[in-house]
Amino acid sequence: MRKLLISTAAMAMMASATMAQDVVRLGTEGAYAPWNFINDAGQIDGFERDLGDELCKRAALNCEWVTNDWDSIIPNLVSGNYDAIIAGMSITEERAQVIAFTQNYTPPDPSAYLGMSDDVDLEGGVIAAQTGTIQAGYVAESGATLVEFATPEETVAAVRNGEADAVLADKSYLAPIAEADADLRFVGEDVPLGGGVGMGLRQSDDELRAKFDAAITSMKADGTLNALIAKWEVASTFE
Repeated sequence: MRKLLISTAAMAMMASATMAQDVVRLGTEGAYAPWNFINDAGQIDGFERDLGDELCKRAALNCEWVTNDWDSIIPNLVSGNYDAIIAGMSITEERAQVIAFTQNYTPPDPSAYLGMSDDVDLEGGVIAAQTGTIQAGYVAESGATLVEFATPEETVAAVRNGEADAVLADKSYLAPIAEADADLRFVGEDVPLGGGVGMGLRQSDDELRAKFDAAITSMKADGTLNALIAKWEVASTFE
């Protein structure tokens, strides 16, 4: 009987562990429309919410969503606070030294400068960018003076209040802001950066990464991914 009780308890613990592993937590910023944002109902919304839900469905995964500030989104993945990042994160060699990426689920989205004047000095002026982004890295190497902010909203506010001459960010993020504010305009040329956007995972999670890769491949193949990209206007579609 004692052996049976021990065996039963062990089976219960294994079942509990299995159930816990079946829940995949997706981490996103929730502050980068149209990629990811919090809607009026207080729910995570946007292109990556639609995409993540469909990927989990195709991969037969039970997924939950959590939000995390951008500047700590990679450390908190590595420490186990969630299992995957799906937050408009461009695939770069520097990040790939710390985490693993799926294949890209959008082609590279051009970055663009947004300012309040057509004669902004993009090479020697003050340029705002969100901390920890490929845009911040680009500005730092460009010769301009970089001012970094924790959130994308703060980068745009810095331009409005005269703290920065322009902001460099994904064009898909800046486009609706420029359209809604007559004082803001795109300046200079678009800047191609990064290798497209992908999901970030811990380097040890090969099996989970393979499941998401397979789901992304199937969405590319049947046109579903291009349809979502077009719906949310986050990037150019795959050819």
